[in-house]
Amino acid sequence: MDLRLQGIGHQYGSMEIMQDINLDIPAGKIVCIVGPSGCGKSTLLRIIGGLEKATSGRVIQIGEPPSESINPLTYIFQDFALLPWRTVEGNISLVLEDHGIRGSKANAIITDVLARTKLTDFRKAYPKQLSGGMKQRVAISRALAVKPAVMLMDEPLSALDSQTRELLMDDLINLWTREPFTAVYVTHNLNEAVRLGHSIVVLSRRPGKIREVVDIATPLADRKLGDVELERQQEHLWNLMREEAVEADKELIDV
Repeated sequence: MDLRLQGIGHQYGSMEIMQDINLDIPAGKIVCIVGPSGCGKSTLLRIIGGLEKATSGRVIQIGEPPSESINPLTYIFQDFALLPWRTVEGNISLVLEDHGIRGSKANAIITDVLARTKLTDFRKAYPKQLSGGMKQRVAISRALAVKPAVMLMDEPLSALDSQTRELLMDDLINLWTREPFTAVYVTHNLNEAVRLGHSIVVLSRRPGKIREVVDIATPLADRKLGDVELERQQEHLWNLMREEAVEADKELIDV
């Protein structure tokens, strides 16, 4: 299933957040969205996921979700959103219970996603026993359990330290390499964008418009820390954003 954003615009009262966003999100690709603070990145993600209605334009689903998809559009948040009184398997089973999936069928799904995210040995652990990186792996497992057509990822690694972030990026690349998935990935971290994105959408300062879409040809599995081409792309992204990022920072401070 592909997604097409057609003329998306949004306002909060008299404040225009974004304007005329036109973008295709092809199946099996990771599309990263970057831009200055306040340009509407997370708002756009909520509009794509149906949590917020655009003031203008529309989100079009092209084709049908995979037949096995339980929840076609699924979120992964930066704060993990785990229930502290449930174990790892309990947090994953919650999204299956919402769809009436229990017993042996649920157990098979949970076993599969725990294996894919290297969490098999932590099945009975509680969130308080896990590091931040492990908590986010649980959140990823929970998303995978419903076999989404598109994962909507809102700065999923921003709460993690740099070492853990590198490990999680490697994990996401390995997951995609074994079984390609579709994702819209919002981040303020340009290193994450060039490591994970097949294409990177650069939004302007508010009202957010698409300044440029940067495609990265290097296969995900070949993207390594310190790669010269990726560093060049990261520098290009920053050059696109630098002046507006400074102005946006001043604007936020003045409010």
